Amino acid sequence: MTDDAKYELAAIGNALVDVLAHASDAFLVAEGMAKGNMTLIDENRAQSVYDKMPAAVESSGGSAANTLAGFASLGGKAAFMGKVADDQLGKVFIHDLKAQGVHYGTAPLQNGPETGRCLILVTPDAQRTMNTFLGASVELGPDDVNEDIIKQSKIVYLEGYLFDKPEAKEAFRRSAKIANEAGRKIALTLSDGFCVDRHRDDFRALVEDHVDILFANEEEIMSLYEVDDFEDAVAAVRSHCGLVVITRGSKGSVVLEGDNRYDVAAAPLKELVDTTGAGDAFAAGFLYGHVKGWDLEECAKLGSKAASEVISHMGPRPDGNLQHLLAA
Repeated sequence: MTDDAKYELAAIGNALVDVLAHASDAFLVAEGMAKGNMTLIDENRAQSVYDKMPAAVESSGGSAANTLAGFASLGGKAAFMGKVADDQLGKVFIHDLKAQGVHYGTAPLQNGPETGRCLILVTPDAQRTMNTFLGASVELGPDDVNEDIIKQSKIVYLEGYLFDKPEAKEAFRRSAKIANEAGRKIALTLSDGFCVDRHRDDFRALVEDHVDILFANEEEIMSLYEVDDFEDAVAAVRSHCGLVVITRGSKGSVVLEGDNRYDVAAAPLKELVDTTGAGDAFAAGFLYGHVKGWDLEECAKLGSKAASEVISHMGPRPDGNLQHLLAA
């Protein structure tokens, strides 16, 4: 890693506010929701689900933004690009991200859809089911990409969810091009199994041609290569990307680099409350260790500790400062 960068990690992703509530499995069935998955919804559906949800709490979210919040909580220097509207939820998102030490300068949307939100139902087994109204976040376009930030960042982290809309996808590709030309590393998170199903060919091409670090969970990596066996997916991906990080929930994680493979156990968990943001927090910890030059096993261990902290409470971001994990 070069040390001339102003930021250690920059990310481009959906700027969303999460609305979280506990719900029963019966509620999911009644509303026709696929448990554990993310479903894109329109504004009318968002209002309908919100009206029926049990008492909820609001928390700034968005996958890549969650990762940056965790990264900054560990002490890392981070910057985010994502679109909110000039409304109350947008102001909440901006305030929360800046309060966590993340640079944010994307101009808010003046005319158009409201700030995006993700309505999250957490069932008694702590699984989260997400209903996402992307709102203003999909209005992010190539002109919103800050070239200077990308050039001044050691790693540029791209959120797979952005591939759901053409303008955002173009911003994604422009970011990758600038990072490539500046000699910066590109990291990609596949985000969701259904997201992979929708954009499999694009993701494969991106991984093979541009991505230096790939983050995925077990379901996503198997979907990417259309296989039913995890080891078949491992065999397929290791020749396509230099560094691959795969999370497996309670089974820990697998890190692949060239011919090397590291199987790392999950960190101890005090209490499982809400799995929202687990993968985002893992990426935060892993990338923090990586920019500091740690060996890959230690990076994965820190990622696991960060994920364990996040899933022990409601909400997708750290509950307080994570620097105690470094001391541990």
